[in-house]
Amino acid sequence: MPRPHAVERWRQRLRRRSRPRFKGLSFNRLIPNLMTLVGLCAGLTAIRFALMGRWDAAATAIVIAGVIDGLDGRIARLLKGTSRFGAEFDSLADFLCFGVAPALVLYLWTLSSWGGAGWVPCLMYAVCAALRLARFNAAIDGAPKPAYAYNFFTGVPAPAAAGLALFPLFVSLQADAMGFPAIGDAVRFPAVSASVLLAVGALMVSTLPTWSFKNFKVPQHYVLPLLLGAGFFVAILVSEPWAALALAGLAYAALIPMGVRSYNRLRAEAEALALREGEEAETREAA
Repeated sequence: MPRPHAVERWRQRLRRRSRPRFKGLSFNRLIPNLMTLVGLCAGLTAIRFALMGRWDAAATAIVIAGVIDGLDGRIARLLKGTSRFGAEFDSLADFLCFGVAPALVLYLWTLSSWGGAGWVPCLMYAVCAALRLARFNAAIDGAPKPAYAYNFFTGVPAPAAAGLALFPLFVSLQADAMGFPAIGDAVRFPAVSASVLLAVGALMVSTLPTWSFKNFKVPQHYVLPLLLGAGFFVAILVSEPWAALALAGLAYAALIPMGVRSYNRLRAEAEALALREGEEAETREAA
């Protein structure tokens, strides 16, 4: 039977051999950054597919990057893994996936036939995307927005802009799939893509308020129609993906003036309420 002091010596040796606990972030907080990294790889892969002339695969890769971009921020907030590093990394990935990749895809798809002139709208679109993301990052440390402005972006966000910019490619792919090459060739005309890139770039750097849909609340009587509409869109997306993506771009473009009208109405209501409260305060002071 071992002596008590011998047992104690063995215990001390085991304590010395035990590994110290590592300090650092939990894996759950790294998941959003890992998703952002996957989205960045999807954007780079879209450029590779465009160089190979695989336009459908290039468009699919950008759409995948957009889906990931819509999820990583929400997952970060759910897992309490938001950080300044994550915000900066997300903006850099957005610039490549939604600022550089769509411009390069459209240039290789059609605008390269114009030579240097075809490169101008691509550059303008990428510059507008960079300015829009820089403005978004600067607003993080700026003054807080009014309560009525929390559900709105300033200008069209980069992922939505990429979907709008790729609208001619979506229409062309759908026309080719349905056996209408004449429509596909008409949409592939360089002037169409150039006009779309310049218009979308202007929307990104504009001050137009656009819905963010982050804290968007759906009235109860609209829930069922919304679910039916979502099911209809998913059915189209599964059967005719390019048509569904083109329709989504048109729907988003139609929502822009509605968002502006809603923002102006909320601002007018907030200003009227502030004015009424100011008048009531002055009345109480006078009394």
